[in-house]
Amino acid sequence: MTGHMTPPGRLPAVAERNRRPLIVTQDESLLDDLLRLCAAAGTEPEVVFERTPGATTWDNAPLVLVGAEASGRVRGIARRAGVVLVGRNLDDHKVWRQALNIGADQVVMLPDGETWLAGRIADVAEGAGEPALTVGVVGGRGGAGASTLACALAVTAARAGRRTMLIDGDPLGGGLDILLGAERTAGLRWPDFADSRGRVSSGALEESLPRLDSLSVLSWDRGDTVVVPPQAMRSVLGAARRRGGLVVVDLPRRVDDTIAETLAQIDIGLLVVPCELRAVAAAARVAGAVTMVLKDLRVVARGPSDAGLDDSEIARMIGLPLAGELPDEPALADAVTAVHPPGSTPRGPLARFCGAFLAQALPTGGSVTV
Repeated sequence: MTGHMTPPGRLPAVAERNRRPLIVTQDESLLDDLLRLCAAAGTEPEVVFERTPGATTWDNAPLVLVGAEASGRVRGIARRAGVVLVGRNLDDHKVWRQALNIGADQVVMLPDGETWLAGRIADVAEGAGEPALTVGVVGGRGGAGASTLACALAVTAARAGRRTMLIDGDPLGGGLDILLGAERTAGLRWPDFADSRGRVSSGALEESLPRLDSLSVLSWDRGDTVVVPPQAMRSVLGAARRRGGLVVVDLPRRVDDTIAETLAQIDIGLLVVPCELRAVAAAARVAGAVTMVLKDLRVVARGPSDAGLDDSEIARMIGLPLAGELPDEPALADAVTAVHPPGSTPRGPLARFCGAFLAQALPTGGSVTV
């Protein structure tokens, strides 16, 4: 069980590399439980037992776990964010007053709140900050160029030095690693993560994948099709998002339970629609399915037009906002035989579109780079 407080605390002055939580308690049994949770998260905490923590220790910890029985020991210390009061007795109403007295952000009761607290400690251990902007790309019809645009977005962001992960969400798409020329690059593929449950370490995920400079790629291998259940997608995509930066997901046009889980974690969707009447009709059906889960879906109109359709008219016919027009480029139509990965030519129409979109969509402050 957890509860939230909203005290007027100040942010801790935490060195970026300090990922050791602070435990303040005088209860040996509680200390054992907290040490176990920290060990499971891969971090070694600093422990202050039966005494008051110093001001520097208190200020520099990214997370402070205070046992309810030790709350009086920290009551006079300057208030800060990132303090959790940990108790055991759900019927002890004094714990909320204790939390207010020390300026705690949350109250958690063990063992009920172990899962939440383990995740909070793991966030600290991984250095989790702002979650990644997650962009999903889906084609309005087959061959629309969605996979190529997804690769180009990832390549463009990585070229700018931003931490980027490209995730292939379509098991029948042939593999994005081929589009990038990375099919021989060592690293894990989707079949290795199909049985994932619970929390996946974001750092371990990034380190295990094939990499092209600062771009990590989670694709499919060339073996038999493997079913990725919704729980595995939730775990893997959640880990990717916690790493920060940009996550790009190439989506299939169908929406099953796993794709619905994927769409639930996407911030912005791009629907690639060739400027053809049949493509517009097909894209409207795709949009109807996708927007049942993802509310921010935008049209990318891909030229040239065969019926005098312009980008604004296509967006109006589908009933979605326009993300922009993508001029015709040979790389879009023939990406599989291209010599270089999509978007690798900085002055090409594809890279220019991606650069403009990312400049508008990505935060300008606090961006995550590698």
